[in-house]
Amino acid sequence: MKKLNVIIVLFLALNSFAQVTADKIKLLENDLFHWDKTKTKKWTLKDRMDFYNVHGVSIAVIKDFKVEWSKAYGFADVSEKRPVTTQTLFQAASISKSINSLAQLKLVEEEKLGLNDDINTYLKDWKFPYDSVSKGKKISLANLLSHMGGLSTSGFRGYAQGEKLPTIIEVLNGTAPANSSAVRSIFEPGTKFQYSGGGTTISQLMLQNVTGQKYEDYMLKNILTPLGMTGSSFNQPPAKDKASLLATGYNNGIEVKGKYHIYPEQAAAALWTNPIDLSKYIIETQLSLLGKSNKILSKEMSQKRVDNNLGVFLNDFKGSKYFGHSGGNEGFVCFYIGSVEDGNGCVVMTNGRTIKIIEEIITSIASTNEWKNYPVEPVKESIALTIRKETLKNADKGVALYQKLKKEDSNTYNFADENELNQLGYELLGDKKTDDAIKIFSLNIAEFPKSFNVYDSRGEAYFAKKEYDLAKTDYQKVLEIEPANPNAKSMIVKIDSLLKK
Repeated sequence: MKKLNVIIVLFLALNSFAQVTADKIKLLENDLFHWDKTKTKKWTLKDRMDFYNVHGVSIAVIKDFKVEWSKAYGFADVSEKRPVTTQTLFQAASISKSINSLAQLKLVEEEKLGLNDDINTYLKDWKFPYDSVSKGKKISLANLLSHMGGLSTSGFRGYAQGEKLPTIIEVLNGTAPANSSAVRSIFEPGTKFQYSGGGTTISQLMLQNVTGQKYEDYMLKNILTPLGMTGSSFNQPPAKDKASLLATGYNNGIEVKGKYHIYPEQAAAALWTNPIDLSKYIIETQLSLLGKSNKILSKEMSQKRVDNNLGVFLNDFKGSKYFGHSGGNEGFVCFYIGSVEDGNGCVVMTNGRTIKIIEEIITSIASTNEWKNYPVEPVKESIALTIRKETLKNADKGVALYQKLKKEDSNTYNFADENELNQLGYELLGDKKTDDAIKIFSLNIAEFPKSFNVYDSRGEAYFAKKEYDLAKTDYQKVLEIEPANPNAKSMIVKIDSLLKK
């Protein structure tokens, strides 16, 4: 009788837990902004997916060092009418850097790499070409993983299926068929932060040179498999038997040509995974920090990794620390976050091109699960999406609407992020509406005159229009703000050669 009573109590407890979890999911789905008292409209998750033109979302929530729940929404591929499931694989983009850092630091613990040694000590197939810009200082693996190497090439565009792929050395040298510039010094290493996927790609070559293995093979055997990330892979292109699990990428709702891009820059951008698999990595990191697991790294190395932003970014919210990383490839955006101390976290992956919906989902989850000191603040609406429809019809009216809303309702919309207008400008540029793109880029320059990036964007539009003098003026402005900017330098050389013809 006593045994039966225990079973009944256990059943009731599990049933109660399941109901609480179901209620949390329902709240996220039906009232995403339940925590935001400034909102006058009730938004569902589906409403926000439609608003941001995001076709598919996959979520995993971590509580007490376990996956509390996971669920997927929308379509992995619209034309195939293939829904997203929790097993659907997304491109993790720059989240790849977090998993890469585990491998690099594992090799450090095995004394096959030195964290603070000159990277050329371990590079065999290619050597980093130091010049006067680095002022005699050597770049270390720690510099590469923390983006303190003073290096160029922030990210990569990938390659459409069917395009010739460059070797890693061609990527690092910026030679054909690579579509990115050479990875070179732009200032003295160790002096300031400069995000560099190029630096991460150097670490990829280091791993291959030290282990003698293909990057994807080493990562599968030594990192993904021990973590239990059984669905994940760094293979580029992905294995054919994964085809039915792959999400298709979308930019503003439009399918990426060939469904997704291929990234030979594996360490920086190539991981295919899902939120459940990434949750296993987060939980392992959390347990390792507590000294309760060492599947990959020791407690001491995990602590060093998080404290020094080696492949992660650490945020401190009033004494509560959270590690995480975002990612954005062609047609994909994702983000993960994990608490350092109390076993909370989540992963959100999408086949869209906006981080905004991810921020809203994570804040909703943080509120529901009462994450310690996590900033749960009112969300400002995307100004770019608010004026997008008007802008696509008439750019002048879009600009006028922007200015009207800023004057009359500045608290409702996000006017503080230059990327808002920049993304809209590039959408117009991609649609060959170059004059309209220039109007939006010019508005962005008026709003953010001290940013080099806004001038770089308009310079690109002027160059596309073959207005080379105007393009050169913008690139010269980039160099006034950031004297070592490699893209501006190379574009001015290219423009000067065109003007001489």
